[in-house]
Amino acid sequence: MRDFSQNHDWLSINTATVRKQRGAEVPLDRIIDQCAERGIRAISPWRDQVAAVGLDKIAAQLKAHGIGLSGYCRGGFFPAPDAAGLKAALDDNRRAIDEAKTLNAPCLVLVVGALPGALDGQAAYTDIARARSEVRDGIAASLEYAREVGMPLAIEPLHPMQAADRACINTLEHALDICDELDAGRSGMLGVALDIYHVWWDPKLQQQIERAGKARLLAYHVCDWLTPTRDLLSDRGMMGDGVVELKKIRGWVEAAGFDGFSEVEIFSMLNWWQRPGEETLDVCIERHRSAV
Repeated sequence: MRDFSQNHDWLSINTATVRKQRGAEVPLDRIIDQCAERGIRAISPWRDQVAAVGLDKIAAQLKAHGIGLSGYCRGGFFPAPDAAGLKAALDDNRRAIDEAKTLNAPCLVLVVGALPGALDGQAAYTDIARARSEVRDGIAASLEYAREVGMPLAIEPLHPMQAADRACINTLEHALDICDELDAGRSGMLGVALDIYHVWWDPKLQQQIERAGKARLLAYHVCDWLTPTRDLLSDRGMMGDGVVELKKIRGWVEAAGFDGFSEVEIFSMLNWWQRPGEETLDVCIERHRSAV
């Protein structure tokens, strides 16, 4: 396993981690500057943050700083109540693929969606099997375009607590089943984004990581699971503050062939988003060396 204790060469910051600082939203260009000041070599930005500043401006800023991407957040949300909604989702994913290509991302992360309307408290239907079928078809259609432009797609399985409203793919096994169906040749164009927060609990995790192998492990996200967790979306822990066996899992991931960035993705309304961004980034660097 790689030794992270001497530097933070393989640290990436998912920009959600510091999108709020001292309780207020911070623009992406400022976040990039903060990362550059600390020698952080990679980020994974969110589409809304990119759009707020401008795609071309962000691309130029990243190039000027010599900062790469570990992923691009996010495509997906394929299910819809009608044909028009399904088409709109595919069109949006096509745009996301183009944006990811402009930024030279190694993959577009897919949060696949679930029961349409559930996020707003009014699900258009409750047939989760239908949602999963629409997800499968949406990934298949998006993969065709992704192959044309050379942008790998990374399915991110989410914790089962988010099966109704955010993602109806909830285990690494399920995500890999879809990969094997749609990309049987393991071309490198379809794989998974493995987020510790969502999968650490899975008794099949080691087995499925081995099954994924290097060809399918496209991104690796780290944080920690706090006890108690006060909010199921926005109370992720800093690495080392919770109960996840981070080093053990990274060992499994690297034994399977993954040699990319450990991307810190922390949603923390009650803690880290209330702190100065500089402090949060400095702690990310320290914990990358000591806890990841």
